[in-house]
Amino acid sequence: MARWQPDARGRLEAAAFELFRERGFEQTTVTDIATRAGLDKRTFYRLFGDKREALFGGSEQLEDLLVKAVTETDAAPFEAVVAAFRQVAEEIFADRLELVRVRQTIIESSPELQERELRKMGSLAAAVVAALCAKGLDQTAATLAAESGVTVFRVAYTRWVEPGNRDSLTDLIAEVTSELQAITSPARR
Repeated sequence: MARWQPDARGRLEAAAFELFRERGFEQTTVTDIATRAGLDKRTFYRLFGDKREALFGGSEQLEDLLVKAVTETDAAPFEAVVAAFRQVAEEIFADRLELVRVRQTIIESSPELQERELRKMGSLAAAVVAALCAKGLDQTAATLAAESGVTVFRVAYTRWVEPGNRDSLTDLIAEVTSELQAITSPARR
């Protein structure tokens, strides 16, 4: 093997994903991941805080895209958040359903990973709240819009990764948004 190969981060993420799928999260060590990637543990720890982070690569990109989309729209707060999640669905998730399904299975197999996923969603919500507040929205309204948008995304994402689902994540976000609006609007007579 060559002494240096490019994309150490990508190789480590791919190795971690493969090993978590083959052996399970708990049974995979950082040494296993580094070895599979043809690197050493020092390189792993230079790029990741722990083995969970190798599975959650791209969180910063997701957050940056979401905040940018919220910031650049003039739509009402909740609609801005939903539109931002639809953009994320199109730009990040559209062609990755099978990969995401496997990743979700790995996450569901570990309480530690489930906790990390919840923290990621909380971080996304906090970033959106900050973006909405920066646009002049008060904290309560920003929190309601962001948390509602995150809930829509989470429910749509759960439906999207279900076996047998053929709907796009973008369509499911629209569907769940309509369902939320139907249950929060006054009944029409």
